[in-house]
Amino acid sequence: MVKPDKINITETVESARKLLETDKKISPALRAMIEMLLMIITLLAGKLGLNSQNSSKPPSTDPNRKKKNGANKGNNKPGGQPGRVGKNLEPVANPDAIIPIKLDKRRLPKGNYREVGFESRQVIDIEISRIVTEYRAQILEDAEGKRYVAAFPKGVSRPIQYGQSIKAHAVYLSQFQLIPYERVADYFINEASIPISVGSLFNFNQEASDLLEGFDALAKQKLIQAALVHADETGINVNGKRIWLHNASNERWTYFYPHQKRGSEAMDEIGILPNFRGTLIHDHWKPYYTYQRCQHGLCNAHHIRELQWVIDNHAQYTWAKSMQDLLLEINEAVNKTEKNCLDNVTADVYRKRFHQIIQTGDFEMPLPPPEPDQSKKRGREKKSKERNLLDRLRDFENDTLLFMVVSDVPFTNNRGENDIRMTKVQQKISGCFKSMDGAKIFCRVRSYLLTAQKHGVTPTDALKILFDGKLPEVFFTN
Repeated sequence: MVKPDKINITETVESARKLLETDKKISPALRAMIEMLLMIITLLAGKLGLNSQNSSKPPSTDPNRKKKNGANKGNNKPGGQPGRVGKNLEPVANPDAIIPIKLDKRRLPKGNYREVGFESRQVIDIEISRIVTEYRAQILEDAEGKRYVAAFPKGVSRPIQYGQSIKAHAVYLSQFQLIPYERVADYFINEASIPISVGSLFNFNQEASDLLEGFDALAKQKLIQAALVHADETGINVNGKRIWLHNASNERWTYFYPHQKRGSEAMDEIGILPNFRGTLIHDHWKPYYTYQRCQHGLCNAHHIRELQWVIDNHAQYTWAKSMQDLLLEINEAVNKTEKNCLDNVTADVYRKRFHQIIQTGDFEMPLPPPEPDQSKKRGREKKSKERNLLDRLRDFENDTLLFMVVSDVPFTNNRGENDIRMTKVQQKISGCFKSMDGAKIFCRVRSYLLTAQKHGVTPTDALKILFDGKLPEVFFTN
């Protein structure tokens, strides 16, 4: 049996097309049918062998994915390496409780003893319990029977209500740890004997989202004014329908927004990219190039994977391996410099090598000669996947190599992809959002919590501050 990976499908299809062109006896109907079949074969062949190493597919979709078995592949011994910052427990100077342990003198040899100190050991534990605070407002009555009641603290407006810490904890579990509402409700009733309905959990998240209206505007403003922004988008499921979650972020700020569209219509509505004037890092999704007032830098992690696909499927094209090695070499050279960019002389040397590899690709993948009646044809000439990649690297050389000459520009778009990655985890756990409102709540709260983390504020502290009607002060000082 002949396996697909043993056949050069591209060459086989091209040979079939040439034979089809030379055979004048085939009827127009049959010719159209064969051309359609060849097109389908080409499209399907392009998907053969795709995995997380040579495409944008996630590792979880890799067939026969090799799992880490903990084997030590390097020369280092297992365990923490020199220079690693550990997370070991440290003794506490003022423990919450001290339990003295006395010696049973009956078990000691006879003699006189004096106490000279103690040996201490600490056990750090956690206790989850319900705390009920009852406010009793004093009532005074004058001689005429008129009553005066002391004012309750701000926020204490009902005979019985949930406290701010419960709200913060519930939002943290559902929006940051991505635990479904039903499991969050089970957690509260089982661990703290606090009954909370799914509806109440949604209301907590809605309240948090409403309180974040000011943060929403602040995050947009900060990103618009930033020198560098990462952009990415991913599909999410809302009540069985796919929509798009858009992300604009950098090392300090994160902004998510769900929209039914993927392209510039959604980006215009969000309002960040149309007003951005810095450097935009992305994966070459074409709508990003509609914004020409900013500088563009391309994600080379995508280029590395696409080049790997060419290497895996077209071993005869040596240019792909050479280009992959060159990009990785340039990145390594940049990382070794103090300024995180190369000087002009070194950069020119690498550019010449880049041009030489492009020329090699042109030689190895020549375009077919134009047909005599091509002037009558409409539309662009169809190119192979590998040819499109070569042309894209040539046409967008400056954007591809921007990391080489500008110190703040990274080699990849990993910052944006890392911020957006947990959205996929949420979809795996919960399946989908039940409504667009739920998706918007998730995006706004998640944006706030990730931004707080980037500013050194823990998610739980950030939520406690939020439910007090404030934003972390560090947002306004950085």
